[in-house]
Amino acid sequence: MEKRKHICVGILAHVDAGKTTLSEAILYTAGNLRKFGRVDNGDAFLDTYELERSRGITIFSKQAEVSMEDMDLTLLDTPGHVDFSAEMERTLQVLDYAILVISGADGVQGHTLTLWSLLKRYEIPTFLFINKMDQNGTDKTALLEELQERLSSGCIDFGTKNSDEFYEAVAMEDEELLDQYLESGEIEDEQIRKMITERKIFPCFFGSALKLQGVEEFLNDFGYYTEEKEYPEQFGARVFKITRDESGNRLTHLKVTGKDLKVKTVITSSDEKINQIRIYSGEKYETVNELEAGRICAVTGLSDTYPGQCLGVEQGGYEPVLEPVLTYQMILPEQTSATVMLPKLRQLEEEEPELHIIWNEELQEIQVQIMGEVQIEILKSLIKERFDVDVEFGQGNIVYKETIANTVEGVGHFEPLRHYAEVHLLLEPLERGSGVVIDTQCSEDILDKNWQRLILTHLLEKEHRGVLTGAPITDIKITLAAGRAHQKHTEGGDFRQATYRAVRQGLRMAESILLEPYYKFRLEIPQQMVGRAMTDIEKMHGTFETPDTSKEMAVLQGVAPVSTMQGYQKEVLAYSKGMGRLFTTLNGYDICHNAEEIIEEAGYDPDHDLENPCGSVFCSHGAGYNVSWDEVPEHMHLESVLAKETEEEEFDEIAQRRAYIEDEWIDTDEIDKILEQTFYANQHNKSKWKKKKAARIEQDYHSFAEKSSVKRDMSKKYLLVDGYNVIYAWDELKELLDTNVDAARGKLLDEMCNYQGMKGMELIVVFDAYRVKGHETEITDYLNIHVVYTKEAETADQYIEKFAHTHGRKYDVTVATSDGLEQIIIRGQGCRLLSARELKRDYEEAKAQIRTEYLDKQKHEKSYVTDGISLEDTMNEN
Repeated sequence: MEKRKHICVGILAHVDAGKTTLSEAILYTAGNLRKFGRVDNGDAFLDTYELERSRGITIFSKQAEVSMEDMDLTLLDTPGHVDFSAEMERTLQVLDYAILVISGADGVQGHTLTLWSLLKRYEIPTFLFINKMDQNGTDKTALLEELQERLSSGCIDFGTKNSDEFYEAVAMEDEELLDQYLESGEIEDEQIRKMITERKIFPCFFGSALKLQGVEEFLNDFGYYTEEKEYPEQFGARVFKITRDESGNRLTHLKVTGKDLKVKTVITSSDEKINQIRIYSGEKYETVNELEAGRICAVTGLSDTYPGQCLGVEQGGYEPVLEPVLTYQMILPEQTSATVMLPKLRQLEEEEPELHIIWNEELQEIQVQIMGEVQIEILKSLIKERFDVDVEFGQGNIVYKETIANTVEGVGHFEPLRHYAEVHLLLEPLERGSGVVIDTQCSEDILDKNWQRLILTHLLEKEHRGVLTGAPITDIKITLAAGRAHQKHTEGGDFRQATYRAVRQGLRMAESILLEPYYKFRLEIPQQMVGRAMTDIEKMHGTFETPDTSKEMAVLQGVAPVSTMQGYQKEVLAYSKGMGRLFTTLNGYDICHNAEEIIEEAGYDPDHDLENPCGSVFCSHGAGYNVSWDEVPEHMHLESVLAKETEEEEFDEIAQRRAYIEDEWIDTDEIDKILEQTFYANQHNKSKWKKKKAARIEQDYHSFAEKSSVKRDMSKKYLLVDGYNVIYAWDELKELLDTNVDAARGKLLDEMCNYQGMKGMELIVVFDAYRVKGHETEITDYLNIHVVYTKEAETADQYIEKFAHTHGRKYDVTVATSDGLEQIIIRGQGCRLLSARELKRDYEEAKAQIRTEYLDKQKHEKSYVTDGISLEDTMNEN
């Protein structure tokens, strides 16, 4: 028996275009309904909720199963009202095809353009049904021209198929097909199907759903010109909705996108099994034990799923385009506690994620972000029906967002006693509408893969707040650049704290920008009133294109802030005496027109937001202490990744400049002088040049040096001690070494602790561990100094050389060693040198000069180094 074709199709439309009526007509025409229900009679098959029947609008997307002669359809009826468009958008991710319904009486409206752009974004092949063609005044030719002008030139009337006019219109949408048609005069049906699937053409059908005109013809052609998708052999699924049935069972609505789905299958990481597979059609459903790929169902037994979740081999996330732009305060009855109500509202938010339930700790109130006032009324009814609580809402406020204008490195450190985690994140600005993008460029040699995954999870699990008004951030790429864990003390929660703090610290370091939502508008008004309209738009801080005049009407198109355009529809109707029409659709977020005013009104203090701290926690003397965000870079344990990248770029630029000079045939001595001036512009006198060509290049280098020279921070002093080299050079230590290696090392470390107390520099003792198989670089604190044991196949000399190469020209670095070859290399990196004997002599002289009282004091004020730079991880990177 040949397998029947199955198509999942969604019906979309502007409100009142007749979308639900067309759904009823399809079910009735296909023989799946005995009675043709009507929205205005409250007996439509897919309007299953009392609220929908009483209001005559679709609020929640519904599923219906349609059986035809040679095809089965899963029909998803979606909300048409703009306030519930987020519900509609979630269904797009599971559609094979879409049917866009347009009112023949109204034509292309504002929300129609939004739907069209969404269908384009999700790459869904689309059929158009132009409804209500039975009404007086509808003009098929004019409507088709409008569709081709405002939607796509590929909108083709399939009522004229098999005619030369039809084939010419199809051929015009593809160059190769046009060449073939001009040669053969024919176009195969298979080629038309492919054109539809590739969204090059969009079949248009004209009729009246209410009077069943054109519905059967539409269904026949839809079945003929659609193709079933192919799915992989491995299991995959995509969740698009969460609901609850009358008994309170949690339902996960999903589309199977690979292999088969079976009852009792474990498909989530929480090891939960599917108890039931339900195929809904209206209010009723049937249960099955197995469901093939391409079908849509609701399953029970899963408690941690969410809309947009990908299961199995299914890939890709879900970033909604349509988001709430208004925030309302929820006013609870006096006898109802917010702490009791909040968990109940979270249940509603799970089913309707666009609600965005927020608990404002400062105001001690519940806030709700929604799409509009109609949704407010529906939400009040739902809360009353579900929880028997009468709530009210305050005045709506605009939902603002924040982004950044420059690239920064955010650092988060969390180190109370017996805890440890440090995270470095790169924050980069993205184009408008990009949302928050998460990535990683951290090597697994620096941070284990499991820790990296945990950090990425923490970045995704929370809506991070900006530092201007506490609004959500957007249009930012957050990249994990580096991190560090402790072998014994790090726990999962430590990285959560460090990650959150790294985001906030980066935002404080960055140049933040406040964003507000904008409308894209189309204003149709009498020509004599276009001047008034243009003045209004300018006052509203909007922009517009040159007005398009046609007959007695003018069309003004542009963008303007949502905050300033609220209520303008009524004003247009008033001054145009009912002749003007304003169509608006959300155009995303852009720079706020009155940012200073909004920031001042918000009164947000990012440094006192206890739930979103900007600073970090470090440890000293066995106790944790807070470090403010601006001081974190001075205390962090890992080197700045951004600073290192900048240094490498500058080094590459200098190298390129040197190659350029060599091409200009200047001798080697002059090249060295120029490079010397570039690197040591703050240390050497500038030379005068005799050659004219060299003088030109020198001037070029002087300007370059001002930008790229690396200036030393002489306030940071580091002493690196080659451990075993010094032990062999100091007689008393060498004697100990012959007896007990640990004793010799311990004695040297004690002496170096004293020396550090006298001198106050950062002191690092490096020991070879390169012969220990599988050994990784180990860094520990010994009282007030750092101790490094190198990794396998790395000597202390190599470690010190890398450290000197990375930091020798940035800080005051001294190396204590008697290795002649190492001294030459170290000196070439701009570091100071102490032989082992010089170190011994300097140490003895310091002990002789310092009074006993001062020495005792220093022993009680040992400085635990927390403002150091990268040791292990910096070396691994190099």
